[in-house]
Amino acid sequence: MDNPSRIQELRTLKGCATASALLELFDKDGAGAWPPKANHDTWPMTLRPYKDIYLALAPLLSTAEPSLDDNFNNERRNNYRVLMGKLLSERINIAQVEQVLAAVEAGNWDVLPRDAYNGFYACVAVCRHAYRWATIPVVKVAQVEKVVDFPQELDAPWPFLQRNFGLASESGNNTANVLHSFNEKSERVYKINVGMSDLIRSSEEAFFRMFYNLEILAFPIYYEMVRAVICFEGGDKVSCVKCLENINFRIRHLFLVFYENLTESRVSHSVWLSYVQGFHGWGVGRMVDGEFVKYDGLSGNHVLFFQALDAFLGMDRYLTDENMIRYIPVNQRELCTTFKNHSFRNKVKKHNDMRMEGEFTKIVNQLKVFRAAHRARAMPYLQQPAPERLAMTAGKSVIEGRTPKETRDAFKALDQLLATRLKETV
Repeated sequence: MDNPSRIQELRTLKGCATASALLELFDKDGAGAWPPKANHDTWPMTLRPYKDIYLALAPLLSTAEPSLDDNFNNERRNNYRVLMGKLLSERINIAQVEQVLAAVEAGNWDVLPRDAYNGFYACVAVCRHAYRWATIPVVKVAQVEKVVDFPQELDAPWPFLQRNFGLASESGNNTANVLHSFNEKSERVYKINVGMSDLIRSSEEAFFRMFYNLEILAFPIYYEMVRAVICFEGGDKVSCVKCLENINFRIRHLFLVFYENLTESRVSHSVWLSYVQGFHGWGVGRMVDGEFVKYDGLSGNHVLFFQALDAFLGMDRYLTDENMIRYIPVNQRELCTTFKNHSFRNKVKKHNDMRMEGEFTKIVNQLKVFRAAHRARAMPYLQQPAPERLAMTAGKSVIEGRTPKETRDAFKALDQLLATRLKETV
């Protein structure tokens, strides 16, 4: 069965909360597809300079030889920001941009259809990240910044875009920066390391395509989760077991995407930290109601599939409520909440249904193996030497301490978070 057939079947299920939540995600955030459809070419003329400017400046962002000289790095970053600011001010009419986005917010999707909206969201997000860092690899003088004053051309559209997705962060997220960066031909539009070595560019491509491909394989699993809930609540145990068997089968293939791609041969340890991870970090903030609020960048725990699977299994969330609202689009949050509310795994245990319980055990065991593998593979990437920068993760910002011991302790704490999540996977 293909996705259009799955969607057609879901539309026939009236009054089913899990089906409705998945359809809402598919129709609205996904623009009639999943992973989300993103159009980067047919925008209103007033929005098109954003893409042109990002692509024009992309070759200036990365450098093959990162400097350890703070003054040099400050000058390099300032030059990039000045040039981007100049191009934005010359080519963007802020009032017209706001007019388009206000029309969409009022419900007129004809002026910017959902797939084009997704593409524009990606473009503004990566422009903001490029301006925030202004050089790749990320360097220390950028990491110690607390506040960044963005050009108005990058600030004006951001609240419209974030409100549409129910988000409250100054930074981008996995949906905008990664999923929406792929066009309808599954090509990444907004690349980071233009002009760098084959090793750097291939590692970047393999890493981000991995997350896109995960969601390609995840949609049939979301469908089977919905069907499993419906069958269980309708008393059809035989069909429910079949759904759980299908989930197990498909999860094996989904995890292969990770096992086969997060390897030295596909994503090089030597370049990932400096050239792939840093761009999608954040680590700056602003004053909100008299308090300084710092925002983080992208993290693997933003990926919808893992949140949805945890919810389906009845597990507690990893992310706090605050971080869910900051980084996870509202329709993704609603899907996971619905799966959690309709999780029936504990009921299966109480009724001692051996076949269903056996399938759930297989799902959990696969997830445990994945989390153990992720823990083992992630730390070598994070601990690679990068003298131009402070120790940092994209999702938790700078973790470097005042002494080498404090930095080692920070990495141990990060590893402990992964270990704790593994222990919670039961």
